[in-house]
Amino acid sequence: MDRVWRSKRGRFACVTLLLLIGLALIGPILSQQTYYEINLANKNAAPSLSHWFGTDELGRDFFTRCCFGIRISLFVGLSAALLDLFIGIWYGAIAAAVGGAVEELMMRLVDIIETIPYLLLVALLIVVFGSGLFSIIFALIATSWIPMARIVRAEVLSLRACDYLLASKTMGAGLLHQLKYHLIPGASGQVIATMTLTVPLAIFTEAILSFLGLGVRVPIASLGTLASDGITVMRFYPLRLFLPALFISGAILSFNLLSDLISERSRHEPL
Repeated sequence: MDRVWRSKRGRFACVTLLLLIGLALIGPILSQQTYYEINLANKNAAPSLSHWFGTDELGRDFFTRCCFGIRISLFVGLSAALLDLFIGIWYGAIAAAVGGAVEELMMRLVDIIETIPYLLLVALLIVVFGSGLFSIIFALIATSWIPMARIVRAEVLSLRACDYLLASKTMGAGLLHQLKYHLIPGASGQVIATMTLTVPLAIFTEAILSFLGLGVRVPIASLGTLASDGITVMRFYPLRLFLPALFISGAILSFNLLSDLISERSRHEPL
C-alpha cells in the first residue's frame, strides 16, 4: 500500500475514497437530517447552513440523501467485488489445476455465459427477481466473476510448471493444499487489480439501472436514482444532477486509478 501512496495518482485515489467513505459513514450524523423526512414547506431550498446541499422537491435534505446514496453505491460495489473474488478465484483455479476434460467443460460454460450482453442479463435478472438492493447484487455477480476466473486460470496455468510447485507435489501435497498455499497466492497481484476494477463496474452498472428505474426501491436513494431525479430539474437546480454525477465519477475514477497502479506494480515486484 505504501508503494501506491508514493504515487500522485495513488494519493488522489486514496484521498478521494476516504472522503467518500467518510461522507457515507458520518455525513448523516454531521447534518443531523434524515434522508426520507418530507417537508413540503421547505422544498427546493437553496444550500444553507441547515441544508448544505439544499433540499429536493419534497423538502428532503439533499446532502443526507447524497451520503446515503454513496453508502448504497459503495456497498453494492464492494459486495459484488468480494463475491466475484470468491467465485472467480476458485472457479478459475480449479479449472486450471484439474485440467483435461473438466477444464474444457468449465471454460466452455464460461464462454456460453459471456456471449450474453452483461447489462442486458443484469436487467433481465432484476426484472425476474424484482428491484431491490440484494436483487441488484445477485444480478451483478451472475456474470461479473468471469473476468476474475479467466485471469486466475491464466495465472495458475503459468505457475503449474514452477519448481517449488513440482517439489510440493513430489512431497505429497494435494490439490487443495497447492491451491491454498501456492497457486492462489501466486496470482494475488492480478487478482487484486481485477477486483479493484470490478468495484467501479458494479457501481456504474447499479447507477445505470437505478437511473432507468430498475434500482433500489423508494424511499432508499442511490446515486443513480438521485441523478435520475436531478436530470428532470437540471435547468433550474443543476446541483441535483451535478453532485450525484460527481460522486459516481469520483468513486469510479479512484478505483480505476488504484487498479492501474496495482497492476503496474505487480508486473515488477510482488505485492
